[in-house]
Amino acid sequence: MSVGQRPGERAEIPSHVAVIMDGNGRWAQLRGLPRHEGHRRGLEALRRTVKNAADLGIEVLTLYSFSTENWRRPAAEVSFLMTLLRHFVEKDLAELSAANVRVRVIGGREDLAPDLLRLVEHAEAATRGNTGMILVVAFNYGSRDEIVRTARQLAADVAAGRISPASIDESSFSLRLDTGDLPDPELVIRTSGETRISNFLLWQAAYAEFVFTPVLWPDFDRAALEEALAEYRRRERRFGGLAESSARNVGVA
Repeated sequence: MSVGQRPGERAEIPSHVAVIMDGNGRWAQLRGLPRHEGHRRGLEALRRTVKNAADLGIEVLTLYSFSTENWRRPAAEVSFLMTLLRHFVEKDLAELSAANVRVRVIGGREDLAPDLLRLVEHAEAATRGNTGMILVVAFNYGSRDEIVRTARQLAADVAAGRISPASIDESSFSLRLDTGDLPDPELVIRTSGETRISNFLLWQAAYAEFVFTPVLWPDFDRAALEEALAEYRRRERRFGGLAESSARNVGVA
């Protein structure tokens, strides 16, 4: 919920939008192209979406770039995706920084190869002082893994006597998540027509609005983003309460 926004109210533009970028492989298959061409065109869509989101006034944009489950894909495809990640950081980081975009990376880091870890840390350090839109890249990310890591941290603090079990509540748990200093997403978009969330922001998206679009990710453009935002504006966010019209009609016994 945006600052000053009450339950049931919705801002014209959600402050935090999260996107499950899906459909690169199908996009390529439909055109008789290799999968890596779909991923390459998906990177172009990513660039467009970052620019469009910033232009539209979105404050936080989270992109699901590589999940903990994606390591199971064929080695050649994983290698190509890692190459795209390196290329994105090397080519786009200066432009992102010039646009005042701050880059954050969420996901597990303990098992990352040293070169990937350096890449992640460099992207964050180079843009840390920026004050514009926050681009959150979910890399080596799985929400269940994130929740388990958070639970382990809290359990270790309890065992060491730093906190008491009774002090753990939703707020303290949220603060320990990878996104602890960010607002929860108000809108989650998934492209390609799939209607599942694939282990993405399970805790944070508890009250997000979901928009599932048939547009394949490489074709996702400003019009598709604006249509998802228009659908968000048509929703009435109740956060477990009643719609305002229904609440007025509820009698008091």
